Amino acid sequence: MEPMVVILVSCLLLGSIVGILAGMLGIGGGLIIVPALSYLLVHFLGMTTEAVMPVAIATSLSTIIFTGMSSAFAHYRLGNIQPNVVLYTGMGIAVGAVGGAQIASHISGEMLKDVFAVLVMLIAAQMIFGKQKASDNEASKATLGAVGSVAGTLSALMGIGGGALLVPALVWFKVNIRAAIGCAAFCGLVIAVFGTASFIIAGLNETDVPNHSLGYVYLPATAGIVATSMFTANIGAKLGQKVNVRVLKSMLACLLVLVSIRMILGIE
Repeated sequence: MEPMVVILVSCLLLGSIVGILAGMLGIGGGLIIVPALSYLLVHFLGMTTEAVMPVAIATSLSTIIFTGMSSAFAHYRLGNIQPNVVLYTGMGIAVGAVGGAQIASHISGEMLKDVFAVLVMLIAAQMIFGKQKASDNEASKATLGAVGSVAGTLSALMGIGGGALLVPALVWFKVNIRAAIGCAAFCGLVIAVFGTASFIIAGLNETDVPNHSLGYVYLPATAGIVATSMFTANIGAKLGQKVNVRVLKSMLACLLVLVSIRMILGIE
C-alpha cells in the first residue's frame, strides 16, 4: 500500500479519536495530532525529526480551522461570546499566532520537539492538578491583549487551539468561566487561521516537505483528520455527559506525559 494512503487512512482514524476526545474533554486535538502525525511522517514518508515538526504543527493548526468554526458558532449561539473580551484577546492572539509560527519555522526541529514535549507536560500537570481560580485583578484591555499574545505564541508553537492555556488565564483575571470558554473557542479559530497562514508562507520555498503540501501544511493529513473529527466531536460531547470527565482528563494527562517523554527520547 502506498505510504500516502496509509497516512490518509491513519489520519481518518486519528481524526475520529481526536473528535471524540475534544467533544468529551473540551481539549484541542493538537496535543494528540502533533505527536501522532510526527510518528506517521517519520515512519512512512522517511522524514527526519528536524524536518517533521514544522509540518506536524502546521498541519495540526490547519485542522483546527474547520473544527474551530463549528465550536465558535456553537458558543456564539449560546451567548458565551463577550465582544470586549474576544476583541482584545483576539488581537493579541493574532499577533502571537503569527509570531509563534515564525519562531517554529526558524528554530531547529530537535529544539521544537523538546519545547513541544515540555509544554505538553505542563498542560498535563494543569489538567491533573490545576483549579480554575480567580485573582483580585480585573482584566483590562492591555491585560487581555497580553494574555492573548502569549497564548497565541505558545499555541502556534505547539499546533493547538489554545483553550488549555487561555481559559485558566482568563478566569484568573475574573472573566466569567462561560465567557472564557467561549472566547477560547473563538480565539482557537483565530490562532488556527493566522498560524496556518504564517506556516504556509514560511514553508513555500522549502524543499524538505512532503509532496501534496501547501507550505508546511500536509494536505492529505488535514483532509483525513477533518473528515472524521467533524462528526465524532458530537459523539464525544454526548459521551461526556455520561462519564466521569475528571477521571478521563487525568488518564489523558498521563498519556500525554508518556508521549512527551517518548518525543524527548526520540521519535524514530
